[in-house]
Amino acid sequence: MHINSYSHSRILNNPKYQNIMSSKLEEELPPHVVIFPFPAQGHMNCMLNLAHLFCLTDFHVTFVVSEFSHRLLLSSTSVPATFAAYPGFQFRSIPDGLPDHHPRSGAKAADVVPAVTNHMVPLFKKMMAEEDFLASPHRRPATCFVADGFFTFAVDFAEENGIPLIYFRTPSASYFWAYFHVDDLIQAQEIPINAEKSMDLLVEGVPGMKGFLRRRDLPGFFRTYDLNEPLLQSLAVATKQIVRAQAVIFNTFDDLEGPIVSLMLEKLPRIFTIGPIHEQQKSKLMEKKSEASAVAANFWAEDRSCIDWLSAQPRRSVIYVSFGSTTVVTREQLMEFWHGLVNSSQRFLWVMRPDSVAGKDGDGRVPAELAEGAKEKGYFVKWVPQEEVLNHPAVGGFLTHSGWNSTLESIVAGVPMICWPYFGDQTINSRFVSEVWKIGVDIKDTCDRLIIEEVIREVMVVRKDEFLERADGMAKMAKKAVERGVEHGPLIQAQAQIHRSLKCEK
Repeated sequence: MHINSYSHSRILNNPKYQNIMSSKLEEELPPHVVIFPFPAQGHMNCMLNLAHLFCLTDFHVTFVVSEFSHRLLLSSTSVPATFAAYPGFQFRSIPDGLPDHHPRSGAKAADVVPAVTNHMVPLFKKMMAEEDFLASPHRRPATCFVADGFFTFAVDFAEENGIPLIYFRTPSASYFWAYFHVDDLIQAQEIPINAEKSMDLLVEGVPGMKGFLRRRDLPGFFRTYDLNEPLLQSLAVATKQIVRAQAVIFNTFDDLEGPIVSLMLEKLPRIFTIGPIHEQQKSKLMEKKSEASAVAANFWAEDRSCIDWLSAQPRRSVIYVSFGSTTVVTREQLMEFWHGLVNSSQRFLWVMRPDSVAGKDGDGRVPAELAEGAKEKGYFVKWVPQEEVLNHPAVGGFLTHSGWNSTLESIVAGVPMICWPYFGDQTINSRFVSEVWKIGVDIKDTCDRLIIEEVIREVMVVRKDEFLERADGMAKMAKKAVERGVEHGPLIQAQAQIHRSLKCEK
């Protein structure tokens, strides 16, 4: 596939570009990749990593963000400074249709989906049409569209305009595979989940997961009595659309999810497993001997005082607690976690995001009784440089929501996990952590101080050496995946495919 002839000739015949653009095209300007993530931190983080990898191989990149996300990136991260070093990179921001005061987290996170569909996507299409696929005197029109796997519009848009489409599925491959079989699960009456049946019944309808996947491990969207529930259906449609793309990118590696990826190869177009992408980014920076920093799409300013605190703690003595960028807990859940942590007698570093507590307590302040009761063993911050924290020698465990970025970062760092998933792919990720990779414990659907205390002791004391040994083995496999990818890995293949599309254009 290539840029359709109408769009291409329209650009070349535009007086504004005619003299410069035609000669530049003859000099083979780099490919121009347009990347459009779903505007949530977890999605943007790994897709910014991908954008950086493209920049490091001299591609031109346009990264489409919501105005709300862009403002947070400008105020809280080094992302703008990093990308300023690449003249071929540009941000393009579009309003997402939600007011600035909208929390975009917890139960309200679902509001982002219709806002993006009804407001952001039409503006994106308009921008692409009116600006000749983002061409300029020094930039080709878009030669490839890398779209978030959530975007159902992307396939029709790419086909109508003759642009090669690569989908990027930012959650785990295993989560995608479960959603790919939603129709089979419905036909087998395994969903909707009937409350009268045990949540611990095994699920038979997802190939590759028989024998360990339970009903309670299915994505939270499946826990509905209404099969026409909009979010369930929209995600199912998005998953099925994947087969129409030229290729699909997953942020995973074969030693981690290889059995699932092998099954997917029978159903999908070309698959590129380019993970762990945050490590691929670091490796490429080292290869290029670049002084640029790795990028992370944090929406909150990092409190680096936690690094000094960690440095004063014994080796592998601290459990790091973070429930990511979207999870919201109730006051009651907050207190259960606090009692479990304090009663475990283990040191802990706890990220308490400003909007992470529901109700009147969700104002960003650590409740006084929590701060007072944790003086000896605990340290609270609003946000941290997570990769640096996980790789700190004082950290011995991670109490996590099991988001895919956090899971991969923990795997690379060799840190065992205690999983308390919130929604989406997290419920499947946590099951793989505990039952397939055996590098942690899954406590989904519970929030009890006694259970929390018990599993913290299990990971940090009773089975500490066992978990650390397995986590270290997984970390070594992740690093080998990066080493194998430097010369001939899936990312190199993906870039080569884009180059081939560019040659077809001519």
